[in-house]
Amino acid sequence: MFSPYYKKSGRPDPLDHSALNVALYGPRARWCMTERGRAAVERDADTLAIGPSSVRWTGDALEIAIEERDKRLGIPWQRRVRGTVRVIPEALNPTAFALDPQGRHRWHCLAPRARVEVAMDQPGLSWSGSGYLDSNFGSESLEEGFRVWHWSRAHTAKGGVVSYEGIRRDGSPFASALRFASDGTPRQAELPMVAPLPNTLWQMERKTRADRGHAGVIRTWEDAPFYARSTLHSRLFGEDVVAVQESLDLDRFASPIVQFMLPYRMPRIA
Repeated sequence: MFSPYYKKSGRPDPLDHSALNVALYGPRARWCMTERGRAAVERDADTLAIGPSSVRWTGDALEIAIEERDKRLGIPWQRRVRGTVRVIPEALNPTAFALDPQGRHRWHCLAPRARVEVAMDQPGLSWSGSGYLDSNFGSESLEEGFRVWHWSRAHTAKGGVVSYEGIRRDGSPFASALRFASDGTPRQAELPMVAPLPNTLWQMERKTRADRGHAGVIRTWEDAPFYARSTLHSRLFGEDVVAVQESLDLDRFASPIVQFMLPYRMPRIA
């Protein structure tokens, strides 16, 4: 959905613009997002293969087989990124939610809670812990529907909380909070107060929701001209939580300068 090649094409054929995004942070940081054409994509009811990488549903877990290379501009060689990620849902939610009155944009939190197992061969590292799985889909581009949005999610003792808010392209604001029970059942919750966060180095505006409107940034993982991802500490519905937060500026994304920069970060193999 952020492909500059897809946007330039007029978006007639999404399968011709497919990529698996891999982001590893820390001392062995890697970034992969190589776009491939339709000929490199295969899919059926349980499997999506994009070039040498694939995503497969086994019935109880989502298995992501990674075989990519870090091809960003400025990397002196194409570093191999190879390994497996397993996402094992602890709860499943069957309900998708519309983000606009016309239903052109929908968000589906498939697994509000999950266990995640990471086993990387290159670079050599492993990790296991808690995770989350969701999906966005729609009938128009994000920048046609929205100017900006902020999203965050946190695990609680018995479930999870997800907050969405932003400004649609027509200028109307939207905001909602969902609480997920331990079995994945969602219910609308009263919105906590707005908690402003400091801007990123790219001067991306960030905010979240928290009790008494107080939250803090633990670490900013992704700081780009139009997108930021961070880990926060906050308090939600009486519980101290660690949250993942994202902010997205679609006006910045659509600007000619950012569209010129993106291919250096996201190469394409026809």
